[in-house]
Amino acid sequence: MTHAAKSANLAEVLRTGGQSFSFELFPPKTDEGERALWQTVRELERLSPTFVSVTYGAGGSTRDRTVRITEEIAEQTTLMPVGHLTCVSSTREEIREVIAEYAAAGVRTILALRGDPPGGPSAPWVPHPDGIEHADELVALIKSLGDFTVGVAAFPDGHPSSIDHEVDARVLAAKQDAGAEFAITQFFFRARDYFDLVERAQSHGCTIPIIPGLMPVTNVAQISRFAELSGAAFPSELLGRFEVIKDDENAVRELGVEIATSLSDELLGQGAPGLHFYTLNRSTSTARVYESLGLGSR
Repeated sequence: MTHAAKSANLAEVLRTGGQSFSFELFPPKTDEGERALWQTVRELERLSPTFVSVTYGAGGSTRDRTVRITEEIAEQTTLMPVGHLTCVSSTREEIREVIAEYAAAGVRTILALRGDPPGGPSAPWVPHPDGIEHADELVALIKSLGDFTVGVAAFPDGHPSSIDHEVDARVLAAKQDAGAEFAITQFFFRARDYFDLVERAQSHGCTIPIIPGLMPVTNVAQISRFAELSGAAFPSELLGRFEVIKDDENAVRELGVEIATSLSDELLGQGAPGLHFYTLNRSTSTARVYESLGLGSR
């Protein structure tokens, strides 16, 4: 499959109202981690997702690894890679350079994110003096530099630094106006939070496909991080179910798969335009959810 064919696939799916099924990966910091990543890539490849995305570390900390791994996925697999790009600690010129690297690697779909401050999602946002302040500006820059399909982030539970949900909806609409063609949400655990987001976005004129992001729980230690990352508390009704089995790792994973499968089924049944799985570079739980929905045989 050529780069052109891969890069055209997502845009075509979204234009025709089809569903997109995808996985997020991150660049590991060690050789051992990279070997594990490639095992995950090969296991996910057999599921024939619409695309896989590769994250871009805070402050460009994984820039070279992100671009290299994204390029290798484009060249060595049948998968369509989507590159991440953030505004954090980067000048406009540095951002232009990364966009050029993606283009040279045949990557024509980019997820444009403001990115979290180095101090974490809730830390004050301070843009680089020669950089970009908001994600809609990043979208506009990418679109000005070539024929790219650009995606953005959306937040069912609200952005950690946002005043309220209506502000989030206006921000998402501004990203659409700048040229964004789809959005992927931060992970969440209640379908109503996603559909409320879609309704708010539409009330502000935002009609791009919003793909729900999901993360199957694989261990109880993850749960304490969810509130920090997503900006909302882990649902108490689910927390109670995990608490009673927290010492049984297998039972926790099984429940994580069960909850993610049920949520996925509810989302798709009510018209969500696909699913995006945050894999943490592990394929087992995600693949089980994917296949239980009958997606592995697409």
